[in-house]
Amino acid sequence: MTQIPIQSGLSNRYLALDVLRGMTIAFMIIVNTPGSWSNLYGPLAHADWHGFTPTDLVFPTFLFVVGNAMSFAMKKLNDMSSSQFFKKVGKRTLLIFVIGWLLNAFPFFDYNESGAIEFITLSEVRFFGVLQRIALAYFFAALILYWGGPKIAWIFSGIALLSYWLILYFFGNASAPYSLEGNAALKLDLLLIGSDRMYMGDGIPFDPEGILSTLTSIVNVLAGYIAGKFIQSKGNLPSTVRTLLISGVILIAGAYIWDLGFPINKKIWTSSYVLLTVGWDLIILGALIYLIEVKNQQSWTYFFQVFGRNPLILYVLSGIVISIFYMIPVGESTFKGFLYDNFYTSWLGPKNASFLFAISYMLLIWLIGLWMDKKKVYIKV
Repeated sequence: MTQIPIQSGLSNRYLALDVLRGMTIAFMIIVNTPGSWSNLYGPLAHADWHGFTPTDLVFPTFLFVVGNAMSFAMKKLNDMSSSQFFKKVGKRTLLIFVIGWLLNAFPFFDYNESGAIEFITLSEVRFFGVLQRIALAYFFAALILYWGGPKIAWIFSGIALLSYWLILYFFGNASAPYSLEGNAALKLDLLLIGSDRMYMGDGIPFDPEGILSTLTSIVNVLAGYIAGKFIQSKGNLPSTVRTLLISGVILIAGAYIWDLGFPINKKIWTSSYVLLTVGWDLIILGALIYLIEVKNQQSWTYFFQVFGRNPLILYVLSGIVISIFYMIPVGESTFKGFLYDNFYTSWLGPKNASFLFAISYMLLIWLIGLWMDKKKVYIKV
């Protein structure tokens, strides 16, 4: 495999960022691959609709660390001409988007009722998804920062959060503008994408990573960038940590006040949800900086650095490997079913078995990441 440096300025990045990224990937894998979706502990499941669980923090945190990393990368991007900038950022956006779309299609075939292999129709593959949202949020955040800098980022964030609230309120169903069936984000996706290419996990065609809610997800990236620039300007000092913690508490309080009129909701990525997740990210990042940078307690960090050094490829592999587990037949079951029945449910209760399988699978992906790190293989998209 080609050895590619993960980032040409790695020495300029603070360790807390790599640890936060790694923690996010590890938790992403855990919540995405339980042993059984029917047996989850509450904190490891998304809120059904309105509300918030620890699992609802994972995805926006990844966007936050993308923005945090951009606070280093934009120095180089800002020195580029417009054509160079669009070529680099556009290529990265397209590549991440296509990888996400192909991951939705993997393994590109299914079995029909007679048991014969039937290749899927690519035109019917779900169009959006996690990586697609990361790609689009990164692209528009990069545009805003390239053309306007931090000042415009602040202005855009305020306008985006307020306008999204108004759009959902005035263009959703009059009686229930924030409901699953009546929100404006669903209406736009049905119009532009079509029900055949949307997520069906909520019982109806509805995409939690659809077009309209991309607007507010950009703010999570910009918030990570602003936090990163602040840390770079102030240094890894107790006063910096204090500011991050206080800012986080203020945002969380603001989120719950806004929740009274605009509910916290991950699936439609409401503005109150953005405030809440950014608030928690600031608190977590502040705590990590205090432990790792201020107190120099770094002996425990390598586990998460493994994930943080190859985040995209390990996330993609986590989706591919589990799909392969489901594809391999073992008796009347699959390799995944064989493992789960014989090594987990045979001696554990349903929820404990499901949770331990998720942990074990995360550790399997970590071992792949460990091998890559030892071989100095870092894949950057």
